[in-house]
Amino acid sequence: MVDVHNVADSLFTNEYRDRKLAGKTTGTRTPAGVGSCFDATDVVRLSIQAQKLETSDRRKEPQWSQATCTYLPRSKKQLPTDFLHTGAGIAPGSGKKALRAKDGGPPVAGARMRRLNPPNTTFRRFYERSDLPIRMDHHGAKTTLGWKTDLAAIDYQFYLPIFFDGVREVTDPIRFMAIKGTEDMLAAGGDRVLPVIPQLIVPLKTALNTRDPSVVGITLQLLQRLVESCDLAGEALVPYYRQLLPICNLYINDNKNLGDRIDYGQYHTVCLGEQVLKTLAVLEARGGPDAFINIKYMVPTYESSLIH
Repeated sequence: MVDVHNVADSLFTNEYRDRKLAGKTTGTRTPAGVGSCFDATDVVRLSIQAQKLETSDRRKEPQWSQATCTYLPRSKKQLPTDFLHTGAGIAPGSGKKALRAKDGGPPVAGARMRRLNPPNTTFRRFYERSDLPIRMDHHGAKTTLGWKTDLAAIDYQFYLPIFFDGVREVTDPIRFMAIKGTEDMLAAGGDRVLPVIPQLIVPLKTALNTRDPSVVGITLQLLQRLVESCDLAGEALVPYYRQLLPICNLYINDNKNLGDRIDYGQYHTVCLGEQVLKTLAVLEARGGPDAFINIKYMVPTYESSLIH
């Protein structure tokens, strides 16, 4: 068994450490309003999908020139009045240099740029119309998630994909309820989780493809919980490695080179490189005999944690 932190409770711990102790301003992104859990979400067009790269103005991007084999800035359409007239040029020997177009270079690939992540998840829509059997319980200084129905009577085919779709949320309390609800259902699910795995691939892929480090880290931890939830969950995920592992190939080396200093981000589960290696190790250990070769196909730099 792999030691996995309580993902939902670590959200408050990480926020307190970043804001109070480290003095960082980063943290949970709260929407405009009074901060109540009953605030309605602003209407978002359904055509705006998550994991899509933000559209940019193509007219401002450099253009490939076949004549010079370089990227050159796009120039506006020239008019007759823009050209030099007779006698208006630079005289030879005057010491002045003519202006030349500056080489803009190739455009940035943007492999790690954050993709669109609009607040239009199925979990948010169901929660705002009170269609989920959950509530927020405030016990002193600790906030927990309360269930209105026994987890043994929950329909996993219907509710588990909804909770996984809310994993990519970045605002509280929606984010906390989605993550904590997912953890509770995976812990109490057992064999009921196995038939639902094909329906969880699209929410997991959407959350990973947002390229948001906070969302990717949480999704990887929940993926570890999913593999550990039942015996055959790891083998059931092997056919879907091509949808889930390309993002792991981007962040497998995302570690801080601090020399002889200590990086406590690995302990606090905020180091993406460490989370990727731990996730791949769990998938290999629980994925059966075909797991390693499929992981190696998608993440060529991964080395087996079982073969010594």
